[in-house]
Amino acid sequence: MSNIPDPILQGLQRGWKVLGGRHAPLPQRIECDVAIIGSGAGAGITAELLTKAGLHVVIVEEGQLKSSTDFKQREPEAYAALYQEAAGRKTKDKGITILQGRSVGGTTTVNWTSSFETPPDTLQFWQDKFGLKDYTPEALDPYFKQVKTRLNILPWQVAPNENNELLRRGAAKMGIQAEVIPRNVKGCYNLGSCGMGCPTNAKQSMLVTTIPFALDHGATLLVETRVEKLTLQAGRITGMECIAVQPNAAPVSATPAVTTVVAKHYVLAGGAINSPALLLRSQAPDPHKVLGTRTFLHPVAITTAVMDHTVAAWAGAPQTIYSDHFLHTQPVDGPIGFKLEVAPLHPVFFGANLPGFGEKQADLLRQFPNANIMLALMRDGFHEQASGGKVELRSDGSPLLDYPLTDYVLEGARRAMLAMAQMQFEAGAKKVYPGHEMGVGSSTWAAAKAHIESLPMKPLLTKIGCAHVMGGCGLAADANRGVTRPDGVHWQLENLSIHDGSIFPTSIGANPQLSIYGNVNRLAQGLAKRLTGKDVVLA
Repeated sequence: MSNIPDPILQGLQRGWKVLGGRHAPLPQRIECDVAIIGSGAGAGITAELLTKAGLHVVIVEEGQLKSSTDFKQREPEAYAALYQEAAGRKTKDKGITILQGRSVGGTTTVNWTSSFETPPDTLQFWQDKFGLKDYTPEALDPYFKQVKTRLNILPWQVAPNENNELLRRGAAKMGIQAEVIPRNVKGCYNLGSCGMGCPTNAKQSMLVTTIPFALDHGATLLVETRVEKLTLQAGRITGMECIAVQPNAAPVSATPAVTTVVAKHYVLAGGAINSPALLLRSQAPDPHKVLGTRTFLHPVAITTAVMDHTVAAWAGAPQTIYSDHFLHTQPVDGPIGFKLEVAPLHPVFFGANLPGFGEKQADLLRQFPNANIMLALMRDGFHEQASGGKVELRSDGSPLLDYPLTDYVLEGARRAMLAMAQMQFEAGAKKVYPGHEMGVGSSTWAAAKAHIESLPMKPLLTKIGCAHVMGGCGLAADANRGVTRPDGVHWQLENLSIHDGSIFPTSIGANPQLSIYGNVNRLAQGLAKRLTGKDVVLA
């Protein structure tokens, strides 16, 4: 891809102010109007709007500044450089693997581009349970429209690859509706390596859209820089202490120098898990003991099918077909609902999600070209037995998510595996394996059904993953029920706004990037108006 222009390298040549890592040393002190912690979905939207309003913005990112020149479509390199904990982040009991981005652009740099608005039934639940009366589809609609124009979010127009076509074909035979997924891409090469960074800059991530806009308009970007602590005094933040870190997130030395960033206003957008963790490290006020609680995932159950023909699940747009049938077959506060999608497959990712080990796993690896993995994204947080997880701190101050896999969630995983196995057989599978360490391949739907119904659904035995993290700094109409006010400002810290997925009171029930973009678009426009008196909108 050497002939593809690299907008990041071009920006650096134009004189972008980027400090940290290989770029330039960190100063001892920086002053600005607004300091933004993080550079992902919420941070990027906020940075564009605030710089457009004429504010001097400093963006602080723990990860590296990588770009299309660096994206070589090699899994080991990408996972180590672009993901939290080298794509090895797990919950406290190791029962769930969590994929989160860690580079400039955050998870938007490595996600699979699926873009859904916040579902109306999710918003209704927030209104009913958390008093968020202004969080309606009608109120959010103009902000979603702006974002979709800015990031070129449209239903995918190209025919789905065979991996996605299997979902559509199986759903049709079951009489279940399947639809096309909107994607935030422009001039997509249909390569299928979105999870390793886009080598053609087609993915309209924050890396190539809003962050470059902010840097072109005077923002400063600190990379390989971790915010260790917020300094608090009399209900305000008076500064934040940052240190330089290595590409692997370890401090550059045993006693790294501290860079102090002083701003009039601070925006926390480090992502769910990291955002509540920073507030915990800073001993932020938490009078109602809600900080870090109600942190939600979309726990993902899987089934692996082996087809009688080549699927080549590594080639083509990764996710273009979905079904919400199993979200709508029960009320939101009933048995856990789930969204069906497929996973793009590359060797490391495929191997990590196979059941068993040794010869059993090797046999499945040999069938890689014919494999299809179906995903069920379970919508957590709507039931009395669905309180999610809690962010804690390890002894070194790093974050840890305690997320017990309850019977409520695990029985949802069983129902999801049954639905997916049936769909895969309807699509022509010759064998289906449930995502379970005791799972074996079945050659008929009847045999698979009996096998899945017999499996003990326990943590660590049931293979559960996740790429969507929400909550921990939830929005609420009063301080008793949440960390964040409906306008995005922290309930107890008047010059702190929280603009990322951590503000969601539940999981979304859909891939959350567009929900973050749209909701933060409204919050950031409001913040710009309060700070400058100016009305700004996305370009």
